[in-house]
Amino acid sequence: MPAKQMLPGRRPSAVKAQGRKRPAVSIGRPAARGPLARLRRTQRQLRRAWDRPLTAYYLIFGSALLITVLGLVMVYSASMIKALQLGLGDAYFFKKQFLAALIGTVLMLIASRMPVKLHRALSYPVLAGTLFLMVLVQVPGIGVSINGNQNWISLGGPFMLQPSEFGKLALILWGADLLARKGDKGLLSQWKHLLVPLVPVAFLLLGLIMLGGDMGTAMILGAVLFGLLWLAGAPTRLFVGVLAFAGVIVALLIKTSPHRMDRLECIGATDPGKNDLCWQAVHGIYALASGGWFGSGLGASVEKWGQLPEAHTDFIFAITGEELGLAGTLSVLALFAALGYAGIRVAGRTEDSFVRFAAGGVTTWITAQAVINIGAVLGLLPIAGVPLPLFSYGGSALLPTLFAVGLLIAFAREEPAARAALAMRQPKTGWRRTGVRWKSMRRRVKRRPSGER
Repeated sequence: MPAKQMLPGRRPSAVKAQGRKRPAVSIGRPAARGPLARLRRTQRQLRRAWDRPLTAYYLIFGSALLITVLGLVMVYSASMIKALQLGLGDAYFFKKQFLAALIGTVLMLIASRMPVKLHRALSYPVLAGTLFLMVLVQVPGIGVSINGNQNWISLGGPFMLQPSEFGKLALILWGADLLARKGDKGLLSQWKHLLVPLVPVAFLLLGLIMLGGDMGTAMILGAVLFGLLWLAGAPTRLFVGVLAFAGVIVALLIKTSPHRMDRLECIGATDPGKNDLCWQAVHGIYALASGGWFGSGLGASVEKWGQLPEAHTDFIFAITGEELGLAGTLSVLALFAALGYAGIRVAGRTEDSFVRFAAGGVTTWITAQAVINIGAVLGLLPIAGVPLPLFSYGGSALLPTLFAVGLLIAFAREEPAARAALAMRQPKTGWRRTGVRWKSMRRRVKRRPSGER
């Protein structure tokens, strides 16, 4: 028998392959499994999502829209009892806020489509108009006093205007344009050019606001001023000096006003105290405490039945906690955090100095006002009488804030990567940038050389 005998049913190729070594097959590492691996994958996916060009654009638009819509719901719920007590319809305050939200949304869309050059061109007219209106507030017979503060102008009927709310927007636009022009000339390294005329104009606005007794709005305006100086790269000693000077002024204003001293003493209060001086602060805590994890239900608040003053304005966050619970308040905080993060991202990624100053100023304004309002409701800060941005009742506060959100959206769209991403999403049919229009709805098909389609 031969040495290599063919076995029945075996192919020659199979027999030859017996003596060969099969090539080693490199087998990749199996994918990691388990909760830790899934967490790492989720972190990588979230990191990639945060780094996308349009992340800031969607965060600003989405968070502002959700805050405004939720605010409308809570304004209706928190104000219906007050409206009925005044002999008005239960939706009286809601209708006014809804009208302001519609007008503000139009302003936001207009601002989001305006080029940066037009925003800069509007800075001086907006500042001049705001100063004129703030002076009119102090004219007897024109200015209207509400709750001891003369900061309003009557527009006829139930509509009122508070010009000091537009002062924040005016200072941001004008200050950003001023600092950008000086920065382009290399003048911001000199303290005189850094402070003049920015600080004198800001103090003029603060003085007009304080003439009306509205210290809360003055605090927000001061925070905007400090934010602009910080973004302009003010030296630490200069920044600390201005901050110390402002602190002394605030301390004097508080010390000379018994009403403000009473508010300062109500920080952390758990009892209304003598003559019920801390009634509002304490009942705000009661509302939050009675809400629990998920609240008593929308519309089921007890404190809004006359126990908590200003339930639909300054203390609407307390009613939110009572009706929607901790879950509702944390959702509101998360939306403000997302809006603040997106604003910081826009300010940090741009190469345009005006965009950096304006985006940083708007972000400082909204976040500082939210912190002051929520801190007062939680008993951590004195009650300053400022509304929760985009959330509380008040058309005069809602209109400039939505316009400022439109500014952030416009700046987010102007990022080079975001502009390229938006250009790629342009529809392939209909009107094009070149002005060519499709003549029919049929798909255009190339003709082959043979004439067939």
